[in-house]
Amino acid sequence: MQNELIQQGISLMLYGMGTVFVFLAILVLVTFSMSAIVKRFFPEVESLTPATNSINPGTAAQPQAVDPKRLAVISAAIKKHRETTGR
Repeated sequence: MQNELIQQGISLMLYGMGTVFVFLAILVLVTFSMSAIVKRFFPEVESLTPATNSINPGTAAQPQAVDPKRLAVISAAIKKHRETTGR
């Protein structure tokens, strides 16, 4: 009686672990195939900000100036946030 119970427990354990292993293997295969499909039909788009200046290729692009009104609004929002959070 005891041996049969241990054998059933071991077989149940192996069945459960095998099921999980097969499920995870299928999950990995499906993930890889979905990744390949996405890369094939939706290639990555080039960056919108150029890394170099088109006039002088050796220099980096210059940042654009921020509108003073926008800068004032951002500064006021940060100040208000710091006042309310106590930072």
